[in-house]
Amino acid sequence: MYRQHFTVIGLTDERELWFPPQVLSVISSGRVFSGGKRHHEIVASLLPENAKWIDITVPLDAVFEQYKAFDEIVVFASGDPLFFGFANTICRELPDAEVKVFPAFNSLQILAHRMLLPYADMCAVSLTGRPWDAFDEALIRGERLIGVLTDRQKTPAMIAARMLEYGYDNYRMTVGENLGNTEEERIRSLSLQQAVAADYNFPNCLILEQTEVRPHPFGLPESQFELLDGRVNMITKMPVRLLTLSQLDLPRRNSFWDVGFCTGSVSIEARLQFPHLKVTAFEIREQGRGLMEHNSRKFGAPGITAVIGDFLEADLDALPAPDAVFIGGHGGKLVEIVRRIDSVMLPGGVIVFNAVSEESQALFREAAAAVGRRISGQMRAAIDNFNPITILKAE
Repeated sequence: MYRQHFTVIGLTDERELWFPPQVLSVISSGRVFSGGKRHHEIVASLLPENAKWIDITVPLDAVFEQYKAFDEIVVFASGDPLFFGFANTICRELPDAEVKVFPAFNSLQILAHRMLLPYADMCAVSLTGRPWDAFDEALIRGERLIGVLTDRQKTPAMIAARMLEYGYDNYRMTVGENLGNTEEERIRSLSLQQAVAADYNFPNCLILEQTEVRPHPFGLPESQFELLDGRVNMITKMPVRLLTLSQLDLPRRNSFWDVGFCTGSVSIEARLQFPHLKVTAFEIREQGRGLMEHNSRKFGAPGITAVIGDFLEADLDALPAPDAVFIGGHGGKLVEIVRRIDSVMLPGGVIVFNAVSEESQALFREAAAAVGRRISGQMRAAIDNFNPITILKAE
């Protein structure tokens, strides 16, 4: 069977290159090379005469189209090519290719070495062209050490500002700039307040060291939430909230929808207890926007996507399909809402509804049956002097 062969060589920003003999042999015998423009500048003097160079630029589909014409390609990449690097991309796009990697230290390793920091338990995340998801998850989990790869948009200043916005001021930031460049390298340890106001040279990366443990309660008291017009009845009480989430089996779910979020208590509780979840929350009332913003920041729950407007008219195609849904409000359109959820729900997904009356309970059973779902769980909870709640689970 025909297999392309890739040799991926890691580079640092050291101005005096050193490679072991085996790598030098690969370079001297190579004919087709690839990498970023900066990589080309670094290794140009080592390439054989008449060598062909393929720039790695976006879109990557065009790069891999060029690769098809060659049996063997030598690729230069930054640091360790398997650490959020291009070797991963090759393995994903060309699973049948033969890939050999010669790694260098990645930038976070170099920064840890400069800091004399034991980093075996460091949680590493990349924000290089990526969303905030993995970073937010690390913050919510309370990781002691977080190493972050940045880009020109998600700078150390922007990262520090996001942390302060959500109350994660229990870290100190060390930023490494131009690591390996003897003349331009700079390393600074900053408070988050200092980091927000500072300027940085690119490329850079950073390590966050926890200064104290942030409280992570199991169950958020409803008295601490900003409420809709101060109405205490418009929030799911903490014991009911925890029972409801337990019925959704969230540890093994990926995408959770909260339909009718009101104060955001269920979404925020789910985000904090299960930070791997992608949480999308829907609310028809415009006041919900401010409530979600205020409460998610107060409790340190970044990354919740709030959608304001009628759920039945929302553009669901642009959102991650759910495998767990809680219906917290329905405005008399429960059957229609369940039908719409079922039309986009992933296989094996579950819907949970809290019924406050016999009528609403019967209506949910009718809606579940209409889409071929069975009621697989039911429990009744009464909190203080509030009306009892029946928690129904449909699979």
